[in-house]
Amino acid sequence: MIGEMDADSVVGYFRGKSILITGSTGFLGKVLVEKILRVQPDVKKLYLLIRAPDAESAKLRIQTEIIGREIFHVLKEKHGVQFNNFIEEKICPLLGDIIYENFGLDNAQLEELSKDIDVIVNGAATTNFFERYDVAFDVNVLGVKHVCAFAAKCPKLKMLLHVSTAYVAGEQEGIIPEKPILMGETLKVGTHLDIESELILVKETMRELKASCSTEKDGRKTMKELGLKRHDTSGGQTPMSSPRQWGR
Repeated sequence: MIGEMDADSVVGYFRGKSILITGSTGFLGKVLVEKILRVQPDVKKLYLLIRAPDAESAKLRIQTEIIGREIFHVLKEKHGVQFNNFIEEKICPLLGDIIYENFGLDNAQLEELSKDIDVIVNGAATTNFFERYDVAFDVNVLGVKHVCAFAAKCPKLKMLLHVSTAYVAGEQEGIIPEKPILMGETLKVGTHLDIESELILVKETMRELKASCSTEKDGRKTMKELGLKRHDTSGGQTPMSSPRQWGR
């Protein structure tokens, strides 16, 4: 009975809310989109931040990578011929990327969006253990910074949800209880990650690669090795183990 009451409370919470979701094309992202639309059809709007070269391509990604998936068959059966109209009403594609400040949106878009958002679910990430360090840093560190900066501009915002993975456990083993990590605190005693220093390291490495006229293959290899090295020297506190989830 308590579980049912909790579920009803959550479902009711989303009624009339406008929600910004990043990482919606990922494995868990599309599940979240479908779940909200199925259990709370009275949600006001789902803004989906999508990486694409243009607006039409963004719509196509939503259609093929989210709406067109098998998981949406229940919703299609429920709404029948009105399914496309329902989706058109509830889902708003946003052409942008979390690696850019303000997601790459222009001022008019940003102002309109910020005024409407009630909830932000940040699920965009790269979860590849062997990702290039510069790519992982852009997405898993700067991306989070940009999401938080946008959240601060939303006057109606009621919740910012940042989705975590087992990556945040660092080198810990066994059952890891969820507990808040204070500002400046790290998982391994004696280690420290300074974001600005890491950003400088990335930029200097890129300049060195360019100066030495390295090939693209050499550049990828160097950046991957840098990521593994920084992970080892900072006690697992690097972008490779950042609290992120859901593919981009």
